[in-house]
Amino acid sequence: EPTNLTSMLRGAVELVQRKADAVGMSITLDCDPALTITVNSPLMEQAVVNLLDNAIKYSNSGGSIEVSAETYPRHVVISVTDHGCGIEKIHHARLFERFYRVDRARSRELGGTGLGLSIVRHIAVVHGGEVNVESSPGKGSRFSITIPL
Repeated sequence: EPTNLTSMLRGAVELVQRKADAVGMSITLDCDPALTITVNSPLMEQAVVNLLDNAIKYSNSGGSIEVSAETYPRHVVISVTDHGCGIEKIHHARLFERFYRVDRARSRELGGTGLGLSIVRHIAVVHGGEVNVESSPGKGSRFSITIPL
């Protein structure tokens, strides 16, 4: 259904805000307040929550996370960017597989199941879109969901 993207993204941020506050992390949102897209809002919000949750888990206390949406003629790109530990390129192709973990010991320690990014991928695919990652060790990560308009 037609969904105001800013409202949906704000809802996702609100769901993780307490966790971010607990580690002194700030979350900023950059989205055109008038942007409306046709999505299953609860599913898309869950995808963004999963990305935010990972950004909080794998970033340093006191850091920042940016949530943004960019519009193109045929699609919109929703991005979650952190400045955390980053992920080596050799892992990028497998990140969205069920139960795949880059660092199994750390993931278990932080409560990860290895399902979050797989769920994000499935939600993007249900909407006719895709999910991508840009990341390098020590520089953080940018996860993007591309949805056709």
